[in-house]
Amino acid sequence: MNIDVELNRVNTTAARATALAPVFALALFTSAALLFWVQPLVAKMLLPLLGGAPSVWNTCMVFFQSLLLAGYAYALLISQRLSLRNQAIVHALLLLVAGLVLPFALSDRVLASLPTQSSPILWLLTTLVVTVGPPFLLLSATAPLLQRWFSHSTHKAARDPYFLYAVSNAGSMLALLGFPFLLEPAFAIRTQNVIWAAGYAVLVVLIITCALLLNARRATPDHVFVAAEQPEIKVENPQRFEWVLLAFVPSSLMLGVTTFIATDVASVPLIWIIPLALYLLTFIIAFGNKQFLKLSVTSILFSIALVVLGAFLILAPPISVWVTISLHLLVFFLAALLSHQRLAQSRPHVSILPEYFLWIAVGGVLGGIFNALVAPLIFSTPFEYPAAIILACLVRPVTTQEQNTKSFLRITFPVFIFALTFGLALTIPRFEFAAQLEHGLVLLLPLLLCFAFSFRRPFVFALSLAALMFASIPYLNASVETLATERNFFGVWRVTTSSSEDFRRLYHGSTVHGVQMKDEARKCEPMSYYHRSGPLGQVFDVYNSKPANLPVAATGLGSGTIGTYSLPGQQWDFYDIDPAIVRIASEPSYFTYISDCTKGSYRMILGDARLKLREAPAGKYGLLIMDAFSSDSVPAHLLTTEAMDLYLGKLSADGMIAFHISNRYLNLEPLLSGLSKRAGLSAFVRRDSERTVTGKYPSTWVVMAHNDASLGSITSDSRWTRLQGDIVWTDDFSNILSLLK
Repeated sequence: MNIDVELNRVNTTAARATALAPVFALALFTSAALLFWVQPLVAKMLLPLLGGAPSVWNTCMVFFQSLLLAGYAYALLISQRLSLRNQAIVHALLLLVAGLVLPFALSDRVLASLPTQSSPILWLLTTLVVTVGPPFLLLSATAPLLQRWFSHSTHKAARDPYFLYAVSNAGSMLALLGFPFLLEPAFAIRTQNVIWAAGYAVLVVLIITCALLLNARRATPDHVFVAAEQPEIKVENPQRFEWVLLAFVPSSLMLGVTTFIATDVASVPLIWIIPLALYLLTFIIAFGNKQFLKLSVTSILFSIALVVLGAFLILAPPISVWVTISLHLLVFFLAALLSHQRLAQSRPHVSILPEYFLWIAVGGVLGGIFNALVAPLIFSTPFEYPAAIILACLVRPVTTQEQNTKSFLRITFPVFIFALTFGLALTIPRFEFAAQLEHGLVLLLPLLLCFAFSFRRPFVFALSLAALMFASIPYLNASVETLATERNFFGVWRVTTSSSEDFRRLYHGSTVHGVQMKDEARKCEPMSYYHRSGPLGQVFDVYNSKPANLPVAATGLGSGTIGTYSLPGQQWDFYDIDPAIVRIASEPSYFTYISDCTKGSYRMILGDARLKLREAPAGKYGLLIMDAFSSDSVPAHLLTTEAMDLYLGKLSADGMIAFHISNRYLNLEPLLSGLSKRAGLSAFVRRDSERTVTGKYPSTWVVMAHNDASLGSITSDSRWTRLQGDIVWTDDFSNILSLLK
């Protein structure tokens, strides 16, 4: 018997018909909320173990998108092969079996297998499969299954059940936004896992209720007539490709804008939540019953927003970083809405619904794979972001002007833009105009020409922007010489210099992690946050005056500047999670702090500092330098009561711990104060804002010891004040919002 005919034998009583839509909507809402609650929850459990790198979240997204695809494939398979009754039985049983892994937890065995010498991507993916894989896969299948079931009911909305997709995405967005603002501040991770497991059980009951409401009976004559008149629906390959492409663009762009903002604009804590929430919002708007923005209007607004963003980036006016971030997010929102509106317009008959969602999932997975796995291998900088923007321009709806444009003009204009930009880049700098005027003539003028003459022709507009980007690369790189670029799982490192400066600099995204003088006579002077006249210099004055010459541990290597404080005969252990930074700091052609200026013996210990410190003997170190908190992506597991207990266990009786907490967005003082009070430590902070010394950066340092006597002259120096605040984090509870400046 044909499955569609069998499933259409569905009749509900008046009471059941009334309850049908609300129960289905509640089940879909709950399923989506659980899906998007578990993503940040599990990511929070794993993120600190891998240094808080943006790639952790991107890799998690690839995993979740892949399981979403697998869930949609499973939904398509059982909807084609099984009756409604058997679908419900199989799905409910599998949900119950998958629930055996709940609540989520990371075992000691999993933690011990974390790699230190190679990329942790395989470990991360394997851990996700073991930890959250089965329930997430089945939750992913719930949305297309329930929508398919609903489409075979006698409800008046059964012919077009795509409104349930908007309900599902509303649940996703509510859970995503609720995590940092409601769940994380109120509940520990262990408690959240228990609540999530309870929600999972409620969902199983809701799904069974949905199946019972669709008790199979003889179809009414009207419903049989509707089923009989439905033609056989076939989907052609070009349509499938279009669905994949329209899903690929916003998926890639979401991860691209997240990585770009975190590395090139500002690594703001929790910044990844905003693009994902906007991504879900565009789904809700595109698949909602009422369209507030027409597709043609969205297409025009996207072009305008893109040009405005380009103008701001070119002229670089003195504006807040949040304005820049907002412009990037606005461009992303309009591009994602454009793609999803086109997806919604091309949605097929409900009989093709599972396959439709399957191809959407394929596009999402491919976007994630491209950004998280492929792009870091082929691009040394986050080039995937502008590439996705160009692709978004290409998927704009074809206009009448585009159709009437002759084929040779589609190539001629982009070639003209390339030649114009390249020519201006060669000639304008010779006139020595002011920087803004020069950038305006070289870059903004061609951009405005692109918009004025081609924005109503999507294909020409996209090619012209691509031509402008490529032609401007030599001009943009002319003022700064990049000595090295390394990109891996932990981010993008750049070593730069300039003929107009006396320094070499080390950047991780937009954050400086080291500065060294080029002058041979001054190359061993500690610069930036580590200057001898700054807080760290004073800490070492106290430490090196002590009679005992115990080893020093430093977490966070950077350019190796701290090594200049080592004395002959001292033993130093440098802990760093990123093998790329060890290579850069150890290469004399980039920085010579380690090779020429570190007088004591030293070891490079690769891996997470907390995990590796466990292996050190008790009481080994006289000084611990914690320098892993200045990149704005704070590894929370290094700032918990359990971490502090570990540090104290490795510290000598009169030893000191120095925390570098210079940070643009987080105030870590209340947290360190609370941790020091709990441990009964003496703790002082010095905020050094001096900018008059060449090569010195403002910095904030906290120093702790078992008693005031161990801190020497620091306790009587007016520049140092006792820490204030009483925030405490544990391995099971942390709230990043409580530290935002």
